[in-house]
Amino acid sequence: MSEHLRLETAPVPSLAQTVLGARYRFTVLTSRMIRMEYSSTGIFEDRPSQLALNRNFDTPSFRVLDDDHHLQIITEHLHLSYNKEPFSPNGLTVQVKGNLSAYHSLWRYSEAGENLGGTARTLDEADGAIALEAGLMSRNGYSTLDDSASLLIEDNGWFAPRTPESTDLYFFGYGRDYRGCLQDFYRLSGRTPLLPRFTLGNWWSRYHQYTAEGYKALIERFAAEGIPFSVAVLDMDWHLVDIDPKYGSGWTGYTWNQDLFPDPDEFIVWLHHNGLRLTLNVHPAEGLRAHEDAYAAVARDLGIDPATEDPVLFDVTDPAFLAAYFEHIHHPLERSGVDFWWLDWQSGSHSKISGMDPLWILNHLHFLDSGKEGKKPLTFSRYAGPGSHRYPIGFSGDTIVTWESLDFQPYFTATASNIGYGWWSHDIGGHMGGYKDDELAVRWTQFGVFSPVMRLHSSSSPFTGKEPWKYPAAAAEIMTDFLRLRHRLVPYLHTMNHRASHQGLPLIEPMYYQYPEEQAAYSVPNQYLFGTEMIAAPITTPSDPKLHLGRAKAWLPEGTWIDLFTGLIYQGDRSIYLYRPMHQIPVLAKAGAIVPLTHHTEIENGTPNPHKLEIRIFAGASGTFDLIEDNDDAHSTPARTPMRLDWNTGTFTVGPATGDLAHIPATRNFDLTFIGFEAAMAFEATTGGEELRAASTYNAETNTTTIRVGDIPVTSGLTIRVDSGMRMGRNDAVRRIFERLADAQIDFATKESIFAKVSSARKIPVLVSDLQSMDLQPNLLGSILELLLADAVD
Repeated sequence: MSEHLRLETAPVPSLAQTVLGARYRFTVLTSRMIRMEYSSTGIFEDRPSQLALNRNFDTPSFRVLDDDHHLQIITEHLHLSYNKEPFSPNGLTVQVKGNLSAYHSLWRYSEAGENLGGTARTLDEADGAIALEAGLMSRNGYSTLDDSASLLIEDNGWFAPRTPESTDLYFFGYGRDYRGCLQDFYRLSGRTPLLPRFTLGNWWSRYHQYTAEGYKALIERFAAEGIPFSVAVLDMDWHLVDIDPKYGSGWTGYTWNQDLFPDPDEFIVWLHHNGLRLTLNVHPAEGLRAHEDAYAAVARDLGIDPATEDPVLFDVTDPAFLAAYFEHIHHPLERSGVDFWWLDWQSGSHSKISGMDPLWILNHLHFLDSGKEGKKPLTFSRYAGPGSHRYPIGFSGDTIVTWESLDFQPYFTATASNIGYGWWSHDIGGHMGGYKDDELAVRWTQFGVFSPVMRLHSSSSPFTGKEPWKYPAAAAEIMTDFLRLRHRLVPYLHTMNHRASHQGLPLIEPMYYQYPEEQAAYSVPNQYLFGTEMIAAPITTPSDPKLHLGRAKAWLPEGTWIDLFTGLIYQGDRSIYLYRPMHQIPVLAKAGAIVPLTHHTEIENGTPNPHKLEIRIFAGASGTFDLIEDNDDAHSTPARTPMRLDWNTGTFTVGPATGDLAHIPATRNFDLTFIGFEAAMAFEATTGGEELRAASTYNAETNTTTIRVGDIPVTSGLTIRVDSGMRMGRNDAVRRIFERLADAQIDFATKESIFAKVSSARKIPVLVSDLQSMDLQPNLLGSILELLLADAVD
């Protein structure tokens, strides 16, 4: 196969890592990961597989105890015992050291343990929860991945099936070091690639028969409404669909429908000029028929006389077919400007060769092929098993428009990190079926903004469109604001993109990744870590109609947490219900968090590195953040801008930037938004040692002070020094409770009684007791107590 379709691999371990017998081989990859092979023929496999590309790890320290009938391998973390017979629960065990559990830290062959779940191939037609495949993480401290049936990858890039006489298993015994487990899995299987920056903006997608002029008008309407996008998705109607029945169905197609798109090249140029990248939907399963533009060239390459109009059958097991498939079908369309492909494979996992799943082959080859000209490679397709993280982005399928579907997606997304799959793209808002619910549309949009990929989608029904102006004014305004926020978040998201690729830490992680010993971290499945600085707990159930408040169950780890939108300060180490009106969701920043955003005045299509930044700085502790910016060249060196909050000295610094500064403006303007700090902040601003003139404003409603400075050379940096030191602010609970009561649809007497109590100078425990004695509706009481107790220390 072509050189660009070959992966870099290092599949052969050092002999010092292996323990070999007549029919068994153990490879000690790390002190916590062991490859276990049994072969009735005594022949063992050293070629890379779908799962394992690199087995050449540094040799860890371990001991081997071996006698005629018993083998032991002892590392710092594991104790393996084996009877030298075919693998069995009685004959092969591994003890994970560390007192993880009094009863369950011993693994026996074929035992699953208390697995925390992985992900699934698709959410097609899912209405709520579905079963997940196993992942790498387990509260027992161990898991296994069975590689016995996966394809092998030859030196020339082609694939070979396994022999059925062997067992090939990877044991992970990482205890509750979930991040360490995932990082070593990436070392074994290949790292998550770095996504192009444009993928982190909003995507517009709909199964709809657009015309070129209609699509342009839609994009212009979005621009007029101030709603930015970075990716334009065309579902299957871009190609010929209503074809002569003698050729079969129009489900598969590769020829532009020029009744709808009379000049495809001009249309693509227009999209690019307006800041949008283009992906086209394809269903490859039916091969190529004679009505297609590419048919004659493909047929000749495969020895078919084009005059016969015999179909070219789809066959991933045939290298000649695949060569023609790329050269004559996809590459011409890419040369005309198609940026990447939406591979909508829905035709099963079988092919002519046992174990060769067409979906995996398509993902593998399309991804590698997309990087052939120096671009960051990219594809968009369904999950095809462990190792699929190497081929982002994941398309989760056609979900049903219900609250149940939304309620499952945060958990589904976070849990996918347990198999390294960090870049799911969901049909935000749901694809089909279900019902109209304006609040559901809003809440789904909010989750989409705080998910890996924000892609609005819907069916061709005239009633399911996701354009905000198709909703009542209040809902439309909220959806618009959150779509704008997504583009503002791109500087933060792209930095987390680099972290995911280079450090092996996904954007979205379950809470137990950072707090593995906290029982409460396992009890909030819809709450997750959103990068290094924030946690999110999307609201996924309907609001209380009397209070106009949605509710999310949350757990706040020890420390101080501050709401991204309201500035409300919380003290952690507690489980809590977080209540929010429809225009907000719970997203909390840790003390000392630094969150860089594109300034609201620079929101536009595409995701350029901005000239003006808003940096949100959260009180309570020191913090660091290195902003990473680059272009979409696969080999570019990024620019890095360090940001530092020193809580003890009362200083905040930005820059100077390092790396390839050609990616970023020579000077920048900054809005520095200090959230959760004491209101009175006398400060000094300097750049390069010279004092700056800077304006500041204070917003009591959100507990923020904003300092504005302009024209700061990125090579000089910026320092803000608070004269009297930095101090934590306090919540104005009485004001916030009044606002919450004012909006509640309840009787005035109850409002007045509640407000009289919280306005008194009584101590918190007495107030809580008084409120509990009023027999208030549970959500009303919960929402008042949330505000009253948010920053209470005792």
